[in-house]
Amino acid sequence: MLAPDVEDLISRALAEDIGPRDITTEAVVDPGQRARARVVQKAPGIVYGLDVAEAVFHRLDPLVRIERRRPEGDWLTEPPADVLALEGNARGLVTAERVALNLLGHLSGIATATGACVYELRGTGVKVLDTRKTIPALRSLEKQAVAAGGGHNHRMGLFDAVLVKDNHIALAGGIEEAVRRAIARRPQGMAVEVECSSLADVEIALAAGAEHLLLDNMAPAQLREAATLVAGRAELEASGNITLQTLQSVGASGVQSVSLGFLTHSAPALDLSMSVEPV
Repeated sequence: MLAPDVEDLISRALAEDIGPRDITTEAVVDPGQRARARVVQKAPGIVYGLDVAEAVFHRLDPLVRIERRRPEGDWLTEPPADVLALEGNARGLVTAERVALNLLGHLSGIATATGACVYELRGTGVKVLDTRKTIPALRSLEKQAVAAGGGHNHRMGLFDAVLVKDNHIALAGGIEEAVRRAIARRPQGMAVEVECSSLADVEIALAAGAEHLLLDNMAPAQLREAATLVAGRAELEASGNITLQTLQSVGASGVQSVSLGFLTHSAPALDLSMSVEPV
């Protein structure tokens, strides 16, 4: 069963696309016509979001029969390959197609981008983390897609982690005071993470008692210096201007995790298509 926010998302997406009615399908396709459909993955990568896509088809035809042809989370190296086989009301299949594929392609693209990053860091023990750079109202699904690709969810929002960033520091009057306030007022048992843009910031944050340091926009050489300076006294997370091409050098710098905004804000949709034939 899907979460209520996802059910609501599907309702809003279908209302946006269909409006009062699907005028082309109603004009061309007979009401009682039945059809078979195939959803095909046309590019290498990881499929994720089948529950959501299937729910879209069920909204338009509650009796539609759906068979999964590929499991979620497995990397397809040599496309094309069938992902779903469907049979049901022809109007329902055609009308649901675009919303279902939009969601499935977007989430699969995130899982695929995450899987590629995890592969680059294989053997290092460095975790791939997501960020809050998500499409509004899609965060829970996008973070699930990151997990399907082998990544880890950093925080769901502003409510479940303490992360002192540059604007907090500016408003508090400096790192030391910002960390002092965060430690004094944090929920019990929650670590305090602090954004650092220089080695001087690292030293101040450590002295103030920060347990987790976000090393922002540091080159691999600077990350190695930070790791040497910290010497295991805090967990280190690299972030900012990291690409698939630089991941290996970042992963070898001594950090424990890498957070990547592009997983959710820039991952290209996985190429999927659907073909329909009458029964």
